[in-house]
Amino acid sequence: MSKTAHRILITFYFAVIIFSIFMLINFGQSYYSTPISERFFHAQYQLLEPSGLIGHGLGIFGTLLIVFGMLIYIVRKRWKKVAEVGRLKYWLDFHIFLCTLGTVLVVFHTTFKFGGIISVGFWALVIVWVSGVIGRFIYVQIPRTIEGRELTLLELQNIKKTADNELFDKYGIDFSQISTGRISSIRLRHLSKLVSQKDIAKLKKLIRKQKILKNRIKRLELMHKLFNAWHIAHLPFSVIMIVIMVIHVGVVLFFGYKWIF
Repeated sequence: MSKTAHRILITFYFAVIIFSIFMLINFGQSYYSTPISERFFHAQYQLLEPSGLIGHGLGIFGTLLIVFGMLIYIVRKRWKKVAEVGRLKYWLDFHIFLCTLGTVLVVFHTTFKFGGIISVGFWALVIVWVSGVIGRFIYVQIPRTIEGRELTLLELQNIKKTADNELFDKYGIDFSQISTGRISSIRLRHLSKLVSQKDIAKLKKLIRKQKILKNRIKRLELMHKLFNAWHIAHLPFSVIMIVIMVIHVGVVLFFGYKWIF
């Protein structure tokens, strides 16, 4: 998938989430803004309460989206048969999209009323979502191959060395001079008299790439440590969320709430 296609896909994910929030607020604003003690008398009570036709449905679909989003990402990471299907980064984006949309639906299912064990599950869900977004940021900071495999420090250093040689062989520039500020815009203007504008664009792109590589080499160890620490925080709250979700569904079924069925 090209960068442009990826941006379009992310924009689509974002648009779906925003549109869903807008539609839910637009439809139920009057009910959600009514004090909890007075909602029983509201015209939309039978539809939007947690056990109502729409409210219950939001909880079911939101839960299914979250569970499905978690499962497909785990399967993609752990099951060898599908380990090569698409880049892990795109699966992670889809995982975040489904879990975010599911979280939105679950929040509206609660009608913004939290109490008892459900409040624990809700805040666990919020922590899982927030930590998931943070984890995604950390994940993209770790350099990877085009297939999505993490690059080792040695591989990064070899890539940088190759780019260093290209800079020196083609343009006579030592990247260590750039990193210490000895190559200025004056030098680049001088080079522009010797090479075409097309080559100047390539040169600037190569210098930017080198600076990114240098920074990523510096950050590689830190990102790995942060990612490991993130797993320690993300996983327990995910388990808590799932356990409370199962308890909640069990209690609902025990008391006979079966939605449209």
